[in-house]
Amino acid sequence: MATDTSAALQEELLRRARARAAGRGATPTPAAARDTGPAPLTHAQRRMWLMERLGQNSAQYSVPFATRLHGPLDVDALGSALTELVRRHDILRTHYGRNGEEPYQEPLPAPERVEVRVVESAGDGADLLTEEARHPFDLAADTIPRALVLRHGPEDHTVLLTFHHIAIDGGSLETVADEIAALYEAAADGRPHTLPEPPQYADFARREHADAARLDDGLTHWTRRLAGATPPRLPRPATPPADAAEHPAATRATELGEQVLPALRELGRERRATVFTVGLAAAFAALHRLTGELDLVIGCAATHREGQAMRGLVGLCVNTLPVRVDLSGDPAFATLVERVRDALLEAQQHRDVPFDLILERLGAAARGDDGTALVRVTSDVVGEQTGLRLPGLEARAVEVGVGEAKFDLTFGLLDADAPASLVQYGRAALDEETGRDLAASFAELLTAVAADPQLRLSGLPGRLAQPQAAAGHPAEVRLKAHPEIADAHVSDPAGGPLLAYAVLRRTGGPSPAQLRAHLRAVLGRELVPAAVVLLDEMPRTADGAVDAGRLPSGPRPVAPKSPHLEAVTEAFAGLLGQRPGPDEDFFALGGHSLAAVQLAERLRSALTLPLVGLDVMQTRTPRAITDLLDARAAERATAVAAAASTTRPRRVREGTVLVTGGTGGVGAFVLRELAARGRPVLALARPESAHLVGGDGIEVIEGDLGDLDSLRAAVESADAVIHAACTFTRPEVDVAAMRAMVDAWRGGPFVFVSSVDAYGRPASGQVAEESASQAPLSPYGQAKLDCERLLLSAAGTEGRGGASAVRSPIVWGAHDRLRDQLRWGATGLLYQAALAGRPIGLPAAGAGGHDWYGAPWVHAAALARAVTACLDAPVHGVANAVSGHVAWSDLTAELVTLLGSDSVVTFEDEVHRDLDHRWHYRADRLSAALRPAAGEELHAVLASMIKGMES
Repeated sequence: MATDTSAALQEELLRRARARAAGRGATPTPAAARDTGPAPLTHAQRRMWLMERLGQNSAQYSVPFATRLHGPLDVDALGSALTELVRRHDILRTHYGRNGEEPYQEPLPAPERVEVRVVESAGDGADLLTEEARHPFDLAADTIPRALVLRHGPEDHTVLLTFHHIAIDGGSLETVADEIAALYEAAADGRPHTLPEPPQYADFARREHADAARLDDGLTHWTRRLAGATPPRLPRPATPPADAAEHPAATRATELGEQVLPALRELGRERRATVFTVGLAAAFAALHRLTGELDLVIGCAATHREGQAMRGLVGLCVNTLPVRVDLSGDPAFATLVERVRDALLEAQQHRDVPFDLILERLGAAARGDDGTALVRVTSDVVGEQTGLRLPGLEARAVEVGVGEAKFDLTFGLLDADAPASLVQYGRAALDEETGRDLAASFAELLTAVAADPQLRLSGLPGRLAQPQAAAGHPAEVRLKAHPEIADAHVSDPAGGPLLAYAVLRRTGGPSPAQLRAHLRAVLGRELVPAAVVLLDEMPRTADGAVDAGRLPSGPRPVAPKSPHLEAVTEAFAGLLGQRPGPDEDFFALGGHSLAAVQLAERLRSALTLPLVGLDVMQTRTPRAITDLLDARAAERATAVAAAASTTRPRRVREGTVLVTGGTGGVGAFVLRELAARGRPVLALARPESAHLVGGDGIEVIEGDLGDLDSLRAAVESADAVIHAACTFTRPEVDVAAMRAMVDAWRGGPFVFVSSVDAYGRPASGQVAEESASQAPLSPYGQAKLDCERLLLSAAGTEGRGGASAVRSPIVWGAHDRLRDQLRWGATGLLYQAALAGRPIGLPAAGAGGHDWYGAPWVHAAALARAVTACLDAPVHGVANAVSGHVAWSDLTAELVTLLGSDSVVTFEDEVHRDLDHRWHYRADRLSAALRPAAGEELHAVLASMIKGMES
């Protein structure tokens, strides 16, 4: 790292180092002993813990806290301050486990040192900050905050602290900023700090748990207050945008005139309301204009921080208040402010009732007919950002967006020097055109009511919504857009499955199965009809509406006779207290998110079949869950029968190769290659997935990347290792797994399937094998690099064999996991656009200063040959496995042809971030193994993958 030669700076840092040395060892007097054992989770924490259990541990719960600092930053003092901050507040070093079906939280020992990572950054480093903030936490491990310092210059830095929301809220950030300032100053001066020991969040959680019985009156109030309320119907897109996985949310800010905010405050004073209440009233008005509905519920944040005992507490102390307002009678906006004021005051009288308890009490009434949550729209007023305030440094808070939304739609009012209106929305919940229009009309609405509070709702800006039903069901929209379909209708009969009806334009058009496959490719599982019925003509009434009474009933499925049905039904009854019919909806029976997790875990344990809470939430009925379990049982039975067709020894044979990730796309091809070579295999798999990797010459050992003991035992049982497993989203788990495997490795070769992401973003477009990595690296790429270093540094020591790190790019092949890479991965932007027939914009030659943009790729079979070749001839370092490089224009041409798309392709000067790839990777060391076999050229592999999606 470059160093500053400023004499003043060097003198200041030297003074601080001497002061620290003189004061080292001085620590605050320890506080009295307190209960540091396991504690229950608060209701707010349970929601976030549950999201991880459902497999939705995304960046929406990251809390980035960034500050640009000018002046002599002492990084060592910052690290000392953060270390002491984490020691003081147990919640910042807590892990989350489970005792039976109940989660708990327990603090871990304070770390010796919180690492502060320093990275050079010539620009503002916005991409680096976003990447760091989006890196997920592993709640089962810990929630220690991550610290990143971007060094722009000798006295110019950006400090980013990233917390998990389960451990902190907005109110805590002020406490954190104040304490870091005091701790930093004390560390820089080499003296002990004088801060008193703070209250601990676990004690707050225990109090909430103990006081649960006193909430009955409040729950009764909320049950009455929200009776009959339904979630608003937002104009969602027919299909989510192709890049929704990478950019799931959008935030649009619109500047407000300098007189708007003062006028809104004055309106509030006249109506005995705060500016927050006025902003909430504007949100109700805008939501009414968007949906046309008069009975609306909007959520807003409330806090549990009250009293001296909560002063200085760091933790999650927020609650969601559902505010229900009647907008009937076309009131003036000033009158609406009064209605909202009264409704908000009433809600605040019962703010101590956790929102999740309200949802549990309401049961099915807390959701719409389609499972949508009651509170999907929120409102807030945002002030100036909090930032670090370190002595001797000029500070400016920095906004770091993680690109995700906690709710489907949020209205905001920025109360700052440059006031603005804010609209944030999930891009899968609100279509893009509506989002843009809503942002503009919300700003116009605020401006209009600031000028004239007597405007009535009917006269406010924003187009009043047409009836939502006009758009039709998403499956109906997709069918009508199909070039082979002249007319379509989707019906959702009470108590029966979703059915679609279609009229073809010509004889010999697509079959019902092909149309369902088309819908499965573009819609979520819950939106795909159970059947598509072809009609000669759509029956209609005299006014042109579909005549539902003349539609055929469709293939009504009979009650399943599966042996799993009784187990599913009993599990429903045990959790929900009533025995369901085969088509009764989980949510209608009173189910909720936590119950979905519990139901999945009971069934997974009882039936030893893979099932997660998200499966329950998507399938929802005993019949659908049974069908899913039947399909997975059939897969297992087929695998077991194949494995039983030959006699295999029940012990690990000499020369056995341990393979991790055998249930994934790459691992499956590696297993095939090893089988073809006659190598005995020990495959690591979870118990519920073990049947997927069974086969001739393959022994299965149960284990998981998160179970380090199972990894060590597996490595000790084998003579060679191919490590192809990866979590993709939990780099810390991947690195810990590699460390455990290397520790247990005592002989034979070790091959690690790495990624070209470990190169980062090289300056040159031609990347040689073992070229140095260049920042920025994604968290995924950094984890791969860290794993490589662990492996290669241990190779050849203590009897270990040779090591090979095989870096692969995008992997394609005929496997469902690999098809997902084409459909949703880096190339998903192009695939989804071609599938839908949308225009496709590609970077033109020379855009961004580069002549070529495209992607490296490797066929899974070629990668498997390269990996297994390293068992006999380790490369003792890094090798690339690349079949070829395809320009975006060539890939798009292939996709358009194979999909029969009519997409129009244009070339633009702007480079989309998903297409900003311009590197060619040399692959010399493994070139013999990578030589393409028949069927491994680009067109053939793309055709086989797309054919698999359609079948």
